[in-house]
Amino acid sequence: QKHPEVTILDPPDAIKHLHNRQSMLQDVADLNLSDCNGKVRVPRQMVITKDSLSIPDQVFEAGLKLPLVAKPLVVDGSAKSHELFLAYDRFSLSELEPPMLLQEFVNHGGILFKIYIIGETIKVVRRFSLPNVSKRELAKVVGVFRFPRVSSAAASADDADLDPGIAELPPRPLLERLARELRRRLGLQLFNIDMIREHGMRDVFYVIDINYFPGYGKMPDYEHLFTDFLLSLEQSKCRKRPATAA
Repeated sequence: QKHPEVTILDPPDAIKHLHNRQSMLQDVADLNLSDCNGKVRVPRQMVITKDSLSIPDQVFEAGLKLPLVAKPLVVDGSAKSHELFLAYDRFSLSELEPPMLLQEFVNHGGILFKIYIIGETIKVVRRFSLPNVSKRELAKVVGVFRFPRVSSAAASADDADLDPGIAELPPRPLLERLARELRRRLGLQLFNIDMIREHGMRDVFYVIDINYFPGYGKMPDYEHLFTDFLLSLEQSKCRKRPATAA
């Protein structure tokens, strides 16, 4: 307010919306993108705010299917807020420390699509992710296991020899519509979407996370894309300035 000449890339209040994993995905759940060469969904999920001993009963009452991905509810930039766990049985969930978000695990062939948004620019990269969990494995394995972050640069799968049915990027019209709608609903320009394709389904996708101002340095050509974005903001600002009298 004191310096109106300063360009605000993204309002702080809008950024806060992505600090809560429950609210961040609600905007995706409200979308209807069925006319864009695919379907975008959100995994079934529930929030646990307190009393870890009651988690098994809460999961049973909610009817969530195992395995479950457990994530801290609040994303505050700390290493702890990015800790992820995979639970094979509901009774082991009592080992977790609320507040947590529990999300049904969707088999996706071990590949995650990271969709980077920089204004109107969309860039997609593949990352290795968790392998599919078979019914046999689910019947034999018990416990809650911590797994590493799949967003690290070392996990890039863009140059790997992958099954085309798994590695094929989501349809461009779907990504453009999703990015446009989320930019409008979130009121943000700099974020990324973590998306998976349901294994065996060519056109069914799930958004499992949205991150504000992600590690753009892991994205190919980020220097040029980011510079072009900043220049376009300045050009847009110049066009909006009132013409001065000669």
